[in-house]
Amino acid sequence: MEFSSKLLENAVYEMSQLPGIGKRTALRLVLHLLRQPKEQTERLSFALHNLRSEIKYCNSCNNISDVEICEICASPKREKDFICVVEDIRDVMAIENTNQFKGIYHVLGGKISPIDGIGPSHLNISTLVEKVANNEVKEVIFALSSTMEGDTTNFYIYKQLEPYSVRTSTIARGISVGDELEFADEVTLGRSIVNRIPFENSLKSS
Repeated sequence: MEFSSKLLENAVYEMSQLPGIGKRTALRLVLHLLRQPKEQTERLSFALHNLRSEIKYCNSCNNISDVEICEICASPKREKDFICVVEDIRDVMAIENTNQFKGIYHVLGGKISPIDGIGPSHLNISTLVEKVANNEVKEVIFALSSTMEGDTTNFYIYKQLEPYSVRTSTIARGISVGDELEFADEVTLGRSIVNRIPFENSLKSS
């Protein structure tokens, strides 16, 4: 792809580094920004700069937040002894949209995936085990996507929690095998949480 401007080429290259964005799509997006009022592009640039410089991760659950403790963890209305384990903020948002879960979350920041070089030490697992070890938790609910990586991560955490007297469960398989949690419709996802099953049962059926 030939460019008449190095500035344009650089902008297209950076835009194409985003997931799912090829160079042709990146070019369309950059040209679109050029056609917009300068103030709009500056607002986008300012928002992205603030995102990188000001964003925080909740000290309790690792969720993305504007403050040290996110609104969910800080809310007195949440049942803090029920923890739902999810991969990232997209899953928190998906479950919150169902209005079926009143506990708090624990965001792992990914799933165990040896092929991608992601092991247990790369995820926020130790802090979850620490909470359970301190007898702060009644139930841990596994709500990872029903993929091989998700199941591997569930099982690893389950084995880490096994020495402690905590109930472990997993969302019901209303979510198709291989599906990502964020793409499930709210009704199906809500029912899967309400009708969750003991994690041991999921091991027997697999």
